Amino acid sequence: MDKIRIALIGYGNVGKAFADMLLRRADYIRDTFGTEPVITAICTASRGACIRPEGIDTKNLTDDMFDSGIDAFGVIDSGEYDVMVELTPINIMTGMPATDHVRKALQLGKHVITANKGPIAWHYRELRDLAKEKGVCFCYEATVMDGVPVYNLAQKTLMGCKITEISGILNATTNFILSEMERGVSFDDAVEEGRRQGFVEADASMDIDGWDASAKLTALMNVLMDEEITPMDIRRTGIGGVTPEDIRAAKAQGKWIKLLCRGWIEDGKPVGVVEPTLVDEGSLATTMEGTASYVTINTDLMGGVTVVEEPFEPEIDHTAYGVLSDLIRILTDRR
Repeated sequence: MDKIRIALIGYGNVGKAFADMLLRRADYIRDTFGTEPVITAICTASRGACIRPEGIDTKNLTDDMFDSGIDAFGVIDSGEYDVMVELTPINIMTGMPATDHVRKALQLGKHVITANKGPIAWHYRELRDLAKEKGVCFCYEATVMDGVPVYNLAQKTLMGCKITEISGILNATTNFILSEMERGVSFDDAVEEGRRQGFVEADASMDIDGWDASAKLTALMNVLMDEEITPMDIRRTGIGGVTPEDIRAAKAQGKWIKLLCRGWIEDGKPVGVVEPTLVDEGSLATTMEGTASYVTINTDLMGGVTVVEEPFEPEIDHTAYGVLSDLIRILTDRR
């Protein structure tokens, strides 16, 4: 049977969830595509890399299987894979080193899947064009709203439509914090509760200060509106300045405060804004509680089309599914 060999660059929660999900859907892939999915390389920041051309049993992975002398580029240069999956932590300020990982794999003629939004937010056009030149797939469904098919919706279902605006709630952490504050919980206690539940990082500043939402909005505008901007081009205000008094004042007006993202074209130039915004009671944004999020894609032929991501346990499975769906897309395209 034909094999599709997969290299994971990064093996944190998403990598492990993807490996488990791949095992659960291996029969489906074999039956549907006549292909055996095999993870042949795993690279970590702390232990180095494990490369097994015959395949890695991820259920029985031990430290002694890793070589601390092999880094991400050692795995990428090894060539022992057909698809490189970039799962390292994002550097929102530069998109590196994830962009270099993606670029190198594409240059070698490998398919690439990234759940790291940095390469899309900083170097999308270059990487897209390189993938076309090499005749390989470059997939990134998990970079925004986890595994919800936002990019596929626009590229495969809304073909022929011109996208004129993108808007929504794109950061689950800040939405959770604001939802808790609506219930009377303090800002600090809301952050701590998010940490207890496992989705708020020890350093939550990238979420709270609006950087994560800015990177996601940038990625959407670059891919769906064919722009060439970076997170530095987004007008960004986080939720750190939102006080209980602000929440109460909004309620008195029958309104809520939400961290909204919006991108559009004005006078021929892209404009992106991320900021706390007053929204009317009963609007779609106010129904997004906890870690829920949504994106609305406005088009010239179909008007607005909205996709909602509801809370789901375990939430990490959403992102893992985004990676799996990209793998299935690659298998579909190469049939």
